[in-house]
Amino acid sequence: MLDLKWIRENPESFDAALARRGASALSGAVLAQDAKWRKIQTDMQEIQSRRNAAAKEIGKAKSSGGDAEALIREVAELKSTAQALEAEERETHQALEDMLAGIPNILDADVPDGADEAANVELRRVGEPPVFDFTPKEHYELGEKLGLMDFERAAKISGSRFVVTSGAIARLERALAAFMLDVHTKEKGYLEVNPPVMVRGTSLHGTGQLPKFEEDLYKTQEDHYLIPTAEVPLTNLVRESILDGAELPLRFTAHTPCFRSEAGSAGKDTAGMLRQHQFNKVEMVSVTTPDQSEEEHERMTACAEDILQRLGLAYRVMVLCSGDTGFGARKTYDLEVWLPGQNTYREISSCSNCGDFQARRMKARFRREGEKGNHFVHTLNGSGLAVGRTLIAVLENYQEADGSIRIPEALQPYMDGVAVIGK
Repeated sequence: MLDLKWIRENPESFDAALARRGASALSGAVLAQDAKWRKIQTDMQEIQSRRNAAAKEIGKAKSSGGDAEALIREVAELKSTAQALEAEERETHQALEDMLAGIPNILDADVPDGADEAANVELRRVGEPPVFDFTPKEHYELGEKLGLMDFERAAKISGSRFVVTSGAIARLERALAAFMLDVHTKEKGYLEVNPPVMVRGTSLHGTGQLPKFEEDLYKTQEDHYLIPTAEVPLTNLVRESILDGAELPLRFTAHTPCFRSEAGSAGKDTAGMLRQHQFNKVEMVSVTTPDQSEEEHERMTACAEDILQRLGLAYRVMVLCSGDTGFGARKTYDLEVWLPGQNTYREISSCSNCGDFQARRMKARFRREGEKGNHFVHTLNGSGLAVGRTLIAVLENYQEADGSIRIPEALQPYMDGVAVIGK
C-alpha cells in the first residue's frame, strides 16, 4: 500500500508512476475520496466540540435554576448527527482503503520501461548450455520413459496440471529441496521455518495477493486460503510488529507446497510440470531497514544464483520491465534456467524488493536506538529455488542418449551416492 501523505503531496508523480505500469491516472479519485474523509472528520470534531460546550452550558443553566430544555434537545440532536457521521466516516475510510489496496507499488527509477516481458532486459548469462550429440528430450518424455513420472494417473486423481512422481525422481525432488535448505541455512544466514500452508485473507492482503488476485487462489469453506507461495506466511511473521532495528535484517526460508489456480493460463504450458496447480518451492524472505534493502536484493539474488551454479545449470539474469513487474514489487530480477528440451531459457526464480509496500499493509515497523518514532520495514522475497522447475532443469540438462539421468555432484550425497537414474 502506498503512503497517502506522499500521494497528497506528489499527485503528478503518483500519476506518472502509474503510467509507467500502463495504468490510468488515479490522483483525482484518491484525493477526492481523501478530502471527503477528512471533511467528515472535521465535521465530527466540530460537533464534538459543540456537544462539550453545550454540556457545560446545561450544567450552568441547571445550577442557576435556568431552563436547559433547548440545550438538552440540541445535545440529543448532535448525538444523533455524530452517530450518523461516525458510520459515514467508517464507510468513507474503508472505501479509501479499498482504493489504495488496489494500487500497485511505485517502481524504482532504474526499472526499464516496457509493456510486457518482451521488454525485459538481460543483465548477464552464467554458464554454457550443454551440447548434445542427440536431440534432447523434454522432462516429461524422460520421466515417463523411466516410468517415474505419471501425468495420466494424476489426471484420474486430481485433473489436469498435476503429476505423480515416484522412485528415484521423487527422491531427486526431495534431495533438491534438502540441498537448497542446507545452503540457505548453513551458509547464507536464513532461518528455516515450517509455516502453515493455509492462511487467512488478512495475511494475503498484507502481502498484496488480495484483493486484486483472488481468482488465482484456492479458498476453503472455512475461509482459509491455500498459499500461492511461502512468501505469504513468512512475510507475515512480522505483521503488526515493532522490531529492533539493530536485529535487522531478518532472513527466513521455507520449503512448502504452493497452490495456484493458474487463472488465465488455459492452453499455456499444458504439457509436463512447468505450470501446475500444486508445486514445491523453497522461498526466501528478508525484512530490512530502508537503507539495507537494495543491497539485500542483490544478496538474495546471489543466493538463488549460487544454487544454480552448484548444480551446474546455465542461466541468465533478467531485470523485469515496468509492464512485467509484479503488483507488490518495486524491482524484480528473474533467473531463467536453460532447458535443452525446449531450447530456451525459462523462469526458475523471481527475487523482488517490495520496499515498504507490504509493511504498510501489515503495519510492520522498526525502531532505531536513540531515535523517536517508528519506521516501516522493507520486505523482499525470492525463490531459492522453485523445486519442481529445478527438477525439470536437472532432468533435461543431465540426460543421456539412452534416457538415463546423471545426478549433479552436489546432489549425490542426498541420493546415497547414486550417480545415475536409469530405467
